[in-house]
Amino acid sequence: MTTTVPMPNSSMIKTNGIELEVFQAGHGGIPIVLCHGWPELAYSWRYQIPKLVDAGYHCIIPNQRGYGRSSKPDDVTAYDIHHLTDDQNGLLDALGIERAIYVGHDWGAIMLWQHALLNPDRIIGLANMSVPFKAREPSDPVAFWERMLGEEFYLVHFNRQPNVAAKSFESNPRRVLRNLYRTGHWLEDSPPLPDGYSIIKSAEVDNIRGELMLSEEDLDIFVKAFEEGGFVAPCNWYRNFTRNWQTTDHVKQIIEIPCLMIYGEHDMVPKLDMTKNVLDLETHTLDCGHWIQQEEPDQTNVILLDWLDRKILPLLN
Repeated sequence: MTTTVPMPNSSMIKTNGIELEVFQAGHGGIPIVLCHGWPELAYSWRYQIPKLVDAGYHCIIPNQRGYGRSSKPDDVTAYDIHHLTDDQNGLLDALGIERAIYVGHDWGAIMLWQHALLNPDRIIGLANMSVPFKAREPSDPVAFWERMLGEEFYLVHFNRQPNVAAKSFESNPRRVLRNLYRTGHWLEDSPPLPDGYSIIKSAEVDNIRGELMLSEEDLDIFVKAFEEGGFVAPCNWYRNFTRNWQTTDHVKQIIEIPCLMIYGEHDMVPKLDMTKNVLDLETHTLDCGHWIQQEEPDQTNVILLDWLDRKILPLLN
């Protein structure tokens, strides 16, 4: 594993009534915003930033609301999709930028699919990883997951037993993150998932499948951030699934901007056919798990930069 990769300097930027800790590099280039997921940080994009800057892009990498040194409002509804996407609008406004390219992973991808529906005029093109676009369901998604996967499924648990898992995570962030940040769990010689292990039990049972995806030095960076900031605010993103469903019933489920989707072949997140809703879509699959841009940074960079060259740069000329 490699040692830590330097990040550009960060600053606190006021947006949408809060402050975001934002890292920037390549000032003056084409703006591209990199949005991390759960439980991640802006540091999750460390391998993409130098390559994008070298290619002429102005990288804007926020620690999202609830993460790192960014604001962590107490109100659960402060983490609904409207607040999250308005954070992106306000960030561009604060930087004097009309439109940007967006790249997301995990919850960053979920948020950005909705950003493309709600604010298409602020987006030049969208590249997402791990989580595909899923059109709005006819019924409450949390209730559906509860029926299908049970009350201990982490998406359901976060909603039905608020803060129980988050507080458990805070008892041992290092163990939690070591258990979640795994790779190679699909290999034949990988041991089975331990009895009693699940995401909500990540502070209590060791996940021995595969191996740690990070170097120990990189793990230290994530651990320090979650030791200081906790898990309650990041988990609040999940607690708004029902609210997001309720407040977007009027939104047309069609995305017309150019989109790139990168899957991990061994990711627990299922692949979907998005072509009926995402009209200009290119899809790739890498031989990795969930943490795509960190597990396969070189291949991710090649795909992303090639797509930008072919699909996005011509729109700007």
